[in-house]
Amino acid sequence: MKKVTFLLISGLLVLSVGCETVSKTSETAPNNTNVSQVETPKAQQTQAAKEDAQSELRRRQLNQDIRAREQRNNTFNEGSAQNRSESNLESEVRSKLEANIPRGSLTVKASDGGVITVSGTVTNQQELAKIERLAKEIKGVKTVNVKAVVAQPKS
Repeated sequence: MKKVTFLLISGLLVLSVGCETVSKTSETAPNNTNVSQVETPKAQQTQAAKEDAQSELRRRQLNQDIRAREQRNNTFNEGSAQNRSESNLESEVRSKLEANIPRGSLTVKASDGGVITVSGTVTNQQELAKIERLAKEIKGVKTVNVKAVVAQPKS
């Protein structure tokens, strides 16, 4: 009797899995999941996102995030900046630069010993001059290599 019960239950499970239709997250979800249906954002949406990213509120949020990370690192690492991971340094420097040079297009790479390399473009010479000072404000940054350049205006 146990074998028959086991056979019936397992048969029902196999049958129910085989007959299951793919569930969608909404009525407007596509039936064919193999087709890419990525829609390009409209110019207004792109401009709104850009303005939001460069807003004063966003800068304040980034600076608050940096202060919170510094406090957390001071608490857990007992004030030691030597134990900072490369990804943590990269993230903090990137946030600091994004908050203070919002129209720049910069990448940040950290390596052993607190060496930070910043590359990309900024809009003017004053922003270029701020990069090293801003990066060194982050605890654990020892050296900053600035490989960024001033972007030529588009004509």
